[in-house]
Amino acid sequence: MKRVYMDHAATTYVDPEVIQAMLPYLSERFGNASSLHSFGREAKEALEHSREVVAKALGASPDEIYFTSGGTESDNLAIKGVMWANRDKNHVITSLIEHHAVLETCSSLEERGLDVTYLPVDRYGLVSLNHLEDAITEKTGLITIMHANNEIGTIEPIKEIGKIARENDVYLHTDAVQTFGKIPTDVNELNVDLLSISGHKIYGPKGVGVLYVREGVRIEPVQHGGGHEKGMRSGTENVPGIVGLAKAVEISQRELGKEAERLKRLRDRLIKGVLEIEDSWLNGHPTNRLPNNANFGFAGVEGESLILRLDAKGVAASTGSACSSGSGAPSHVLTAIGLTPEQTSGSLRLTLGKRNTEEDIDYVLEVLPEIVSDLRKLSSG
Repeated sequence: MKRVYMDHAATTYVDPEVIQAMLPYLSERFGNASSLHSFGREAKEALEHSREVVAKALGASPDEIYFTSGGTESDNLAIKGVMWANRDKNHVITSLIEHHAVLETCSSLEERGLDVTYLPVDRYGLVSLNHLEDAITEKTGLITIMHANNEIGTIEPIKEIGKIARENDVYLHTDAVQTFGKIPTDVNELNVDLLSISGHKIYGPKGVGVLYVREGVRIEPVQHGGGHEKGMRSGTENVPGIVGLAKAVEISQRELGKEAERLKRLRDRLIKGVLEIEDSWLNGHPTNRLPNNANFGFAGVEGESLILRLDAKGVAASTGSACSSGSGAPSHVLTAIGLTPEQTSGSLRLTLGKRNTEEDIDYVLEVLPEIVSDLRKLSSG
């Protein structure tokens, strides 16, 4: 049976080049980067080289790069760290469609007495700049809006949001976990003060990420210990993971434009074919979306049954975010763009990657219509 992986927004395989780069730091170069002897110095050198690679890709300085355990930790550090360091501010602005790593962090701040404004989005998932401006007060310390949505792929107007933030002397954080390595993410072009990245979304290892913090931003650590990462994130650095992430970053920048165009062609062909299925629709913005993301809705179909039927045919897909796919609750993203509970239940997210081919698209378009038809017969019967 043919196997087709179309869940790259959930995670990616580790690139062979990345594995080769990591191997020495799992075996002979295993030193602790804080140690003074030659083994430690080797690890420290690899750590700082990795920092330079990531900084270059973001248009940042190496001193502005902090390694974490992944996107969730980076989001937590950005949001809590900024608000704890700026006690004269007690207001955060975010959107209704953020990743749970942002929404739950904001919720934890609310439980501690801070105010959070959750901006609505339009039917495509876009934040309104007018709503954002209206929400800012003299007590606003942070705006945190994702660069692009992980479920529906809509790309937010971060550059414009950044201009508004600067005009009002408010910090801007963006979760770029889904965009980094797929579309340009220069921190100066985007006007952001903090930005989160995860290694396993760009063909790097799991358990490693990055938080970019612009020089001069007032932020406190949320994890304390031996003062690693310039005191920002204590804990022995995951040198093999960091080396792997840096290699994945290097590869992503090398392939960025060409691969994005290839994925966009596959994505558009997939969208065109799927929308030929009766009573189907595209979720998210029709054009201003990630090059690899296609999110669909099907009337009269239950999403989890659809995923299981596709899996039985060898196709790996999802109904939405991998972090909440087992919750059973309607997607907060699809609800926010105005879909009814019945409409949200029939969602399908297909996210493409480097190994996907025209043949993969053909195969999905071959098996999906029949699966949808069968499920509709079962639900109506």
